[in-house]
Formats: sequence, structure tokens, C-alpha cells
Amino acid sequence: MSTLIQGYEVVIGFETHAQLQTKSKLFSRAATAFGAAPNTQASAVDLALPGTLPVMNREAVRCAIRLGLALGSRIASRSVFDRKNYFYPDLPKGYQISQFEQPVVQGGEVSFFVGDEKKTVRLVRAHLEEDAGKSLHEDFHGMSGIDLNRAGTPLLEIVTEPDMRSSAEAVAYAKELHKIVTWIGVCDGNMQEGSFRCDANVSVRKPGQPLGTRREIKNLNSFKFMQQAIDYEIRWQIEQLEDGHAIQQATVLFDPDSGETRAMRSKEDSADYRYFPDPDLPPLCISEQWIAETRAQMPELPRAMAERFVRDYGLPEYDATTLTQSPAMAAYFEQAAQASGQPKLASNWIMGEISRRLNAEEIGIEASKVSVAQLTALIGRIQDGTISNNAARQVFDILWSGEASEVDAVIEAKGLKQMSDTGALEKIVDEVIAANPDNVAQFRAGKDKAFNALVGQVMKASKGKANPVQVNELLRARLAG
Repeated sequence: MSTLIQGYEVVIGFETHAQLQTKSKLFSRAATAFGAAPNTQASAVDLALPGTLPVMNREAVRCAIRLGLALGSRIASRSVFDRKNYFYPDLPKGYQISQFEQPVVQGGEVSFFVGDEKKTVRLVRAHLEEDAGKSLHEDFHGMSGIDLNRAGTPLLEIVTEPDMRSSAEAVAYAKELHKIVTWIGVCDGNMQEGSFRCDANVSVRKPGQPLGTRREIKNLNSFKFMQQAIDYEIRWQIEQLEDGHAIQQATVLFDPDSGETRAMRSKEDSADYRYFPDPDLPPLCISEQWIAETRAQMPELPRAMAERFVRDYGLPEYDATTLTQSPAMAAYFEQAAQASGQPKLASNWIMGEISRRLNAEEIGIEASKVSVAQLTALIGRIQDGTISNNAARQVFDILWSGEASEVDAVIEAKGLKQMSDTGALEKIVDEVIAANPDNVAQFRAGKDKAFNALVGQVMKASKGKANPVQVNELLRARLAG
């Protein structure tokens, strides 16, 4: 059931440009490294100078096959490259080599969770194409500079059906796709450098009506801006329609400073690009053997791994999905789960204390200051009753700070062991019962809060060292007597 906003249904489709992790460009040997001086990585082939011919980059095709396999798509045995004609200062050829009617990857889907609800977005295609150059406006007064380093860089454009119905779904889809392309190693996913760029096609309609006129929000390069841009565009379109105006098909940009979208140009349709097969490139033919070889080299995919974590470790679906955000996090969890024999406890620590610190310091789990071995030792001491959860957090803080590296040494040095002397604990329990007659009377009258208060008093008297399970048992036994 779709969520309605002011009586309107939101319809969103995505086009994502994933820059492929190849050392050279799609049709030339020019480098693709980010940050080089302007126009130092644009070859004669990238500029289509007379006498040059494009030559297909085999590694880019392998990336396309990997993506197709990861998304459950059909990989075309024969696909064709086309010229997409348009004129823009940063498009040196006056056309872009892309694919249109016969793309290399066809169909497929991406599944993800929005909260507890599973969603699936169908894919139309993923086609290989070369990137354009870049217009630079900031450093030039009254004119623009053109940097053609990016011209010819290999991209996969991944196009969805208009299956999303909210900005939350759209962002969840983009995050899942980002995870997949980085997981299988076809794209580095760096949004700031433009390696993973999303265009959102947004329209609204009354339920049951035909699709509304869409506006395309270009080059969304952060998940935060993506949500803001789509939400603004939805509100704007509804206001326009409510005021009696028609929506004009357009390409728009999002301004993070104002939080608004603004029209850049009227939106073209495919007919405006005058596609025709590129006469310089033969059809791209992919053998079943190549697909089989690539399949054999594929890693376990995040969704399959999450399902295995649920099945093998008894984790909730939410934990399993969270722990498969990256291969490194999944590996860290799996090692800790196996070494400790306590998968849920390992999951809780990784999703809690460890993730909180990684986020605060903006580092990945590869740079975690608490190793798998240290976490395993800590979980062991919680499990055997040596320390409480509260004491474990204190130990974790010390391990993370680098002040010490041995769990047992920290427990000893800080005096964090739970009380194991039953006689001493019985004495504290008796003293607390004697000192709190009102709470005792309230508990016997059936008030559970009074019991919790007594537990708190015992824990306080033991300076947090009493085992809460033991405290509960002793208190109930004494109060029943």
C-alpha cells in the first residue's frame, strides 16, 4: 500500500552512473585516476580526433558481467554501442558512445529493507557508456573552463522501473545499490569524487491515474541531499498541481544551500538524441564461458550472506542486514561470532559500541581500535560472569583508547570483577532489606517497582560489582522467606 502525501501518490525511478574501477578509459588507454591536472588524461581517442578509432576495454565488460550476475539480470550475448548525439562544451566529440536498444545488462532487481518492510525495485537495464568531461565555473570570470580528463571514463548506467513510492524508499534503494557495486568491486562508490552519481525521476499523481509528468533531479552525490531534494521536489510538484499549473518535463538541480530544486533545462526524450549504431565499434559479444568464469570468481553477495547469518547464527533480519554493510564488517562479525560462540552478543557489540565509535571517528571497521580477539575475550568474561555489562563497557573504553590491550589485565587493574563471594552478597542483601521496610512492604503488596528499587540499592551497596542475576535470586529468596 503506497503512502499518500496530500492525496497524491509519489512515483520515483532512478538512473545511477557507477564509474567502473578500471585503470584506463572505456575506449582508450588514457588513465582514469582522480585529481590529475586538467586535460592531462585526455587522449586523441577520447577527443575523437581524425584517424582515431575506439577499442573496447575488456575489464569494463567484465565489470558489467559481474554487476549483471549480482543483480540477477540477463547478460546479453550480443549488445550494440550507439552514438548519443548532443552538443555541450564538455562533450568533445559532439556525441557520447553509449548503448540504447541492445544494452549489455537487461532486467534484474534490487531488494532492500525500509524499516522492517522488504521492498524490491525492478531494473530495466544497465548499459556501458563513456563519461563526458567537466565544465569548471568557479575559477573563471565571465567564462567557463573545460577539463576533459573524465571524458571517456567507463560508466555503467543502471536504470530502474518507476517502482519507488517515497524518498525513504529511494534512499534505501540507492544505499543498497551502492553497497552492491562496492561489494563486488566494480565501483569505488566515492560520491564526493563523482564515482557514484544518482539522478532521480520524480512525479506525482492521484491514485489510479496515469503516471504524472516527471522531473529529473541530476547528480545527487550524497544520500542526505538525495532525501532533501526528492522531498522538496514532491512538495513543489503537489503545490503546482494544487494551484492549477501543469508540470513541465525538465531536468533540475538541487541546491543544498537553499534546499530547493531549480530547473536547468527542458528534459529531452530519446528521440532528441538521434541514436544510431556507432560505425566504429562492432557488436559486443559475450560468451557463456566468460559468464561462467566470472560467476565462479564472484564473492558471496550481501543479501545471501545476510540470509546465512539469520540461518546459521540465529540473528534477527535487522542485525544480519546491518552487519553485511561491507565485507570487512561481515568478516569481523563472523570471526567474533565463531571465536566467542555468542553471535548475538557479538552482533550487539559491533552494532552498538563499535559502530558508535567508528561513526564518531569517521573510520571503517578495518581501522577498529578493538580487535576481534579483544572483543572475543571481553564477551567471554561477560559470559562466565567475571564482569557485568556495565564493567564490560568500562573495559571496552580502555581497550579503545589504547591505554591497555589485555582484557583480564584491565579487569584486575580496575577492580571490575563481579562479587563471587555469596556470603558477602547475602550480607549486603540482608542490610538492604533491613534498611528499606517500605519497599519490602510494597513488594509484598504486589508492586514490582519496589523490587527493582531494592535491586538498585544492592547494586549501589556493592559498588556495581554484584552479579545482577545472583542479586535477583537472593532477594526473591529472602523476601519469600
